[in-house]
Amino acid sequence: MSVEILQSPSPSGEGLGWGTPLATRATHMRREPTEPEKRLWRGLSNSRLGGFKFRRQAVLGSRIVDFFCPAIGLVVEVDGHTHDPEIDRNRDALMQDAGFTTIRVDNTDVMENAEGVLLHVLAVAQSLPARAQWRLPHPNPSPEGEGL
Repeated sequence: MSVEILQSPSPSGEGLGWGTPLATRATHMRREPTEPEKRLWRGLSNSRLGGFKFRRQAVLGSRIVDFFCPAIGLVVEVDGHTHDPEIDRNRDALMQDAGFTTIRVDNTDVMENAEGVLLHVLAVAQSLPARAQWRLPHPNPSPEGEGL
């Protein structure tokens, strides 16, 4: 099984899952995050973590990942009791084959030691090289002319 990631024929990102039912599900997931996701997002949003820009519930090919840093191809997944370790290992291997680095953190760790989790994410992020190919167009661009 292969993962087709970043094979868009257009610079706008069409074909990367945006505007599809998967993107609709990701939007819903952004609107109703779990408590651990909310807590981790507080540390990742607005480039708070070492200047790294993260996106929530990002669509990558046929997958939705909890957090994604496009500048370095870093995926952060927050796992609860419903996650299947074998499925997660297979998914992580597919993501690695596509060039992404995945960090998995447990809900309990985020709730009880968010600072430690963020320090771990920062250490991994700082160890990765910048990758221009992961600099995707934002899935929700502002309307044309807005902000000009």
